Amino acid sequence: MTFFTRLHRRLASESGYSLVELLQVTAILSVVITGITVVFVNASNAELDMNRRFQAQQVARVSVDRMRRELHCASSITPTGPTSSISVTLPKQCPTNGTGAPLTVVYDTQLVTTNRYRLRRAGVALADYVTAANAFEYSTVSGRLGTLRVTLPIKTKPDGAMKEWKLVADIVLRNSPRSP
Repeated sequence: MTFFTRLHRRLASESGYSLVELLQVTAILSVVITGITVVFVNASNAELDMNRRFQAQQVARVSVDRMRRELHCASSITPTGPTSSISVTLPKQCPTNGTGAPLTVVYDTQLVTTNRYRLRRAGVALADYVTAANAFEYSTVSGRLGTLRVTLPIKTKPDGAMKEWKLVADIVLRNSPRSP
C-alpha cells in the first residue's frame, strides 16, 4: 500500500468528533474565555479608577500651588480658625490683582453631594473630590507672619473602598503684619 492510498483512505473515512465531545470542548472554551474576559474587565476598571485618583490628586496639587503663589502676596485673610471660606485681601502690587486697588478674593468649599466638596476661587472650581468642608485654618502667632493651613482630603469614591489621600500645605502670608 502506497502512501497516497493510505492518505486517501484516511481522508475518506467518516470518523470524527461526536456531539458530546463538541459540547464538552465548547463548555471548556466558554469557561476559559469568561475567565480571561473577567480579568481584562477588572484590569480596565482598575486603570480607570487609578487614573481618576491621579487626576484628582494632581488637580489638588496644582490648585494649592496656585493658591500659594497668590497668598504669598496677600496682606490679610479673614476669618481666623478652621473654616470653609476665607476672604483674601490682595494689595494692588500683586500679579494676580488686575485692578489698581486692593482686591478681595474668596476661596471656599462648595458642597457637591454627600461628603464631596469642590474647592473654589471666586466661584470658579479649582479642585474636586474634597471630603472635608473646613479646608482652611488661618492663624496668627505672636511675632510671626500669618499662616494659612490648607487641608484637602481627596477621595474619588465615597463608598469607602479606597483610602483617602490628604494634601496639607502651610502658606505664609509674606505681606501680613506680624502679630504683637
